[in-house]
Amino acid sequence: MISTGDLKKGLVIELDNELWQILDYHHLKIGRGSAQVRIKLRNIRRGQTVERSFQAGDKWPRVQLETRPVQFLYSDGNDYHFMDVASYEQFSISSEQLGEQARYLTDGMTVDRTSYESETIGVELPVSVELKVVETDPGFAGDTTGGARKPATTETGLVVQVPLFVAVGDTIRIDTRTGDYQTRV
Repeated sequence: MISTGDLKKGLVIELDNELWQILDYHHLKIGRGSAQVRIKLRNIRRGQTVERSFQAGDKWPRVQLETRPVQFLYSDGNDYHFMDVASYEQFSISSEQLGEQARYLTDGMTVDRTSYESETIGVELPVSVELKVVETDPGFAGDTTGGARKPATTETGLVVQVPLFVAVGDTIRIDTRTGDYQTRV
């Protein structure tokens, strides 16, 4: 069982016979009375996001998720196709289910498949990915006031703010948790 004191971002709980991922939480103590916890949750199967309040000390069943390495093969419009590295079984995940994670996937990339009772509920990306810059404005000398940045579009369509020295054709490393530029590779 998971109590309100054990909450972490990314944790999956079972609530009202649905799987919910914790996106954010805040402990609130208001005047007299017991403390409350305000939790922002995302329904894993449907993708909807809600905020709910619970009393401090409430408990929920812990969800046992299975992870296995899979390789991203390709996307065809709305579906993203993957292959299990061990069994060579292929499966697809919709773009609604992947959300923003789809912007970090490149052909041949290895990620972890997350499943619950043999049902695929998503993938876990590595902490950072390397993507090639396909479009950006040129940086000019003298445009350096306050750590100047410019937008750059990567091969997957992700737009990232990068330093002025990054040019078209460069490979950059991006943090998948925040979407921020880390370094040029």
